[in-house]
Amino acid sequence: MAKTSHRPGPLKQQNKGHKTGRHRSKGKIDVELKGRVSAKVISKKWKRELSKAGRRNKALQLRKKKREDLLNQKRIGTQEAPPNLVMVLPLHGTIDVDRILGCLRAADSDAVEYPSNNSNLLHICLPRFKRRFTIVVPSTNLSAILDTAKAADSLLCLVDPNECWDEFGDLCLSCLFAQALPSVTFAAQGMSDVPIKKRHEAKKTLQKQIERRFPNGKLYTVDTEQESILLLRHLAEQKLNTIKWRDLRPHILADDVTFEPNNNENGKGTLKVTGFLRGSCLSVNGLIHLPGFGDFQMNRIEAPSDPCPLNPRNIRRNVKKTEDGMAIDDDENETMEEGSKLLEVVDPHSQESLQSEAVPDPMEGEQTWPTEEELAEAEAALREEKEERIVKRVPKGTSEYQATWIIESEGEDEEEDDDEESDEDEEYVDAMLPEAEDVESIPEEPSEADDMEFETVSISGGSKENYDVHFDEEEEKKLLEKYREERSHAMFPDEIDTPMHMSARTRFARYRGLKSFRTSPWDPKENLPLDYARIFQFESFDRTKKRVLSTRNEGIAEVGNYITIHIADVPRSAYDDYDPSHPLVVFGLLQHEQKMSVLHFTLKRHPDFNEPIKSKERLVFQVGYRRFSACPIFSQHTSGNKHKYERFFPKDSVTVASVFAPITFPPATVLAFKELPDGSHQLVATGTMLGVNPDRIVVKRVVLSGHPFKIINRQAVVRYMFFTREDILWFKPVELRTKWGRRGHIKEPLGTHGHMKCIFDGKMKSQDCIMMNLYKRMYPKWTYDAVGVRSLHITASSQHIPDDMESL
Repeated sequence: MAKTSHRPGPLKQQNKGHKTGRHRSKGKIDVELKGRVSAKVISKKWKRELSKAGRRNKALQLRKKKREDLLNQKRIGTQEAPPNLVMVLPLHGTIDVDRILGCLRAADSDAVEYPSNNSNLLHICLPRFKRRFTIVVPSTNLSAILDTAKAADSLLCLVDPNECWDEFGDLCLSCLFAQALPSVTFAAQGMSDVPIKKRHEAKKTLQKQIERRFPNGKLYTVDTEQESILLLRHLAEQKLNTIKWRDLRPHILADDVTFEPNNNENGKGTLKVTGFLRGSCLSVNGLIHLPGFGDFQMNRIEAPSDPCPLNPRNIRRNVKKTEDGMAIDDDENETMEEGSKLLEVVDPHSQESLQSEAVPDPMEGEQTWPTEEELAEAEAALREEKEERIVKRVPKGTSEYQATWIIESEGEDEEEDDDEESDEDEEYVDAMLPEAEDVESIPEEPSEADDMEFETVSISGGSKENYDVHFDEEEEKKLLEKYREERSHAMFPDEIDTPMHMSARTRFARYRGLKSFRTSPWDPKENLPLDYARIFQFESFDRTKKRVLSTRNEGIAEVGNYITIHIADVPRSAYDDYDPSHPLVVFGLLQHEQKMSVLHFTLKRHPDFNEPIKSKERLVFQVGYRRFSACPIFSQHTSGNKHKYERFFPKDSVTVASVFAPITFPPATVLAFKELPDGSHQLVATGTMLGVNPDRIVVKRVVLSGHPFKIINRQAVVRYMFFTREDILWFKPVELRTKWGRRGHIKEPLGTHGHMKCIFDGKMKSQDCIMMNLYKRMYPKWTYDAVGVRSLHITASSQHIPDDMESL
């Protein structure tokens, strides 16, 4: 019989299907895909993305490697690393620094002190902790404090038991915060003088004051030998902060500085700087930066004997010289060669160039060299053209072809109050006028500030007779005028009045209208000034930075070596200005860092500075290891391809300052100071390095305003925006807007006195104001000056920090 299969009948049990909701089940997805692999899986395999277990294993391996590197650094670094550089900073004028240092030096009987050629440096070896220290106490000048902190590993802040820090100490902490702080430790002396019942409360108050600015800060007292030992142990075992911009570059805190003049008697010579190398390796073919004097080349690098050995057996306390010029240690009877060992000599073929500016070729773009016949024909044509030349007054930078289309105006050139307007907008050139020399002799109209009368206000508690001794009336007038300009700019941003005695198309010849500030195109290479031919630009700045940082450790002199660098062709004034109380810190430059380009900084105003700061006002910048002065232009910190120009430094927001300066690879901290009339400096703003980009477009906006004269629904007759019919026709393509959000355009001019018919996208209000936006690209001025800015003249008064502090 044939086999028959069972067939379910109509009464077979039917189970409910699983409800997957709105999504498909995994089985249904597999049935639909039929073995096909999704694109997401392919991309993950292509990108080699790890699974969850793989990511966990990778993180475990990285953590293990970091732990091993840290242990190796602690195990080997004590022998190879340079001494821990401890900077002592008194934050109050009543602190006796010598007394505290005396307690630290006498805390450990096994500590060994080594002499130094610099009276402000002290080398100490502590065999108990297997550490060695270099203690430095800079002078009370702010620039000396900032320069020393650039190389310091630890910062020992000395506070007063009663007031913690004074005004100058608060300023120092603010500047050090902006520059990048090393590891900070606080110490106080004099707690034993406080009554026992109030001692705990006084220490608690100091601790709270410190925690306001340093949440993890801890206060140590230095009154007994045991407390001094605890402070030294903390300095030896604390975790050192990493300052990236400093550790990327080799740097040396000068232990000894000598000068050897050249034979050619040109006032230059070889400056020899001796000290421990920190940061990264140094190559003799690189460049060295001397603060306040610029960049220089090196001749050679020598390695003298270590003046602060960690091994107690190598301590040379009783050294005698033999007849053959060798030094013998009495303790170990070991013979040590006297003198230095030559590490590296410069290779002229591999040495980095000092060229900082590109040399523009005036014949670039010329295809053929003209012959003598062509030159003679050109001179004859030029003589004929001079005889028939028509004299016109045109804006600066206008070509002869453009000048033929400009209609002469009867008015004279107008200058706005802003300094930046006088630099670019109102610099009009008289082509061949003989009376152009008399332009400067035209008397200026008296400003409103000149007619103001000032009255003296006496302050209680001071001497009324001597109040006006240092009063400068001219300076007060300039400051008052600047305050008024800033207030007017805040109330009516970018609004200016159209001149009546000259045509608007001449006054705003360099401006253009934009359909949209965000999306309208603007060529970054269009009409660049001549200064842009002197700078360098990278095809890809990020790729260049990555390549430069990957090759920075190519040098024979390694970190921790005690070396002497021979810096060539240094002016004699660099050695004459050297002061041991102002430690000298020299930095090695990365590749390309001596070349000029356009640098951009993100700055925020310091809360203690409230005066207005205009664009193109000279400021002193400290960018990483450099200090220079320049006149920046300010712009908004936005993410678009165009950035609005700021006439004044904003008070409550971050702004971008652009200057011509040598290239500096980020990250780098930035401090901005303003030089006061008495020669001192005041902290203005702090920030960071944004980048190096000459193609950053900074656009200045001016707003021309008009008022409705007659309104008929969407149409209006506008006046006071222009005063000639030709100007209306010239600016007819530019879009109009109103303060109440209407958009429109010029339809036609009415009459010859500046009235025009406009049409808008909605009904107009009589109290509305019609506005036209015009834009022009702004460029920084070549005002870079690095000479003479080595020191910031910000000192404390005698009541804060005594001037008779003895050197170590």
